[in-house]
Amino acid sequence: MNLEHLFTLRALVGESQTANQGPYGDRRYMPVSGGEFTGKHLSGTLLPGGADCQLVRTDHVAELDVRIMLQENDGTRFLLRGLGLRHAYPKALQRPGKNDTTEPPGIYFRQSFHFECPPGDHAWLNGILAIGTGHRDEQGVLIEVFEVP
Repeated sequence: MNLEHLFTLRALVGESQTANQGPYGDRRYMPVSGGEFTGKHLSGTLLPGGADCQLVRTDHVAELDVRIMLQENDGTRFLLRGLGLRHAYPKALQRPGKNDTTEPPGIYFRQSFHFECPPGDHAWLNGILAIGTGHRDEQGVLIEVFEVP
């Protein structure tokens, strides 16, 4: 399967809020305060107000549930919805320093994405499935997004 790179997404993430442990694990709300996406055919900004509402399960796997509004450089706004998983392989949990803000190797971070676009030049996004692989760093979250043919 040949995946086509759609764009690189950089999300600026605010301070997370965590609810007390429920029957399925901890609920974590991570607000998205902005960012950008850049690609061959799509580029623009992430509008503030989106979020990643996570469930950190008792097996330490985070279920990701993302809703963010994108604005293309031509002014078109559309919704990006993502579901995914993020967890560390055992060796990745042995971080070099407590204050290290970069993510260690060995983190599994994968998502599937759907788009909701208005009629027009970007309506083709409504009919595709995209997948992404990402990582966190000192600036937020960086995700490479690909179209599944």
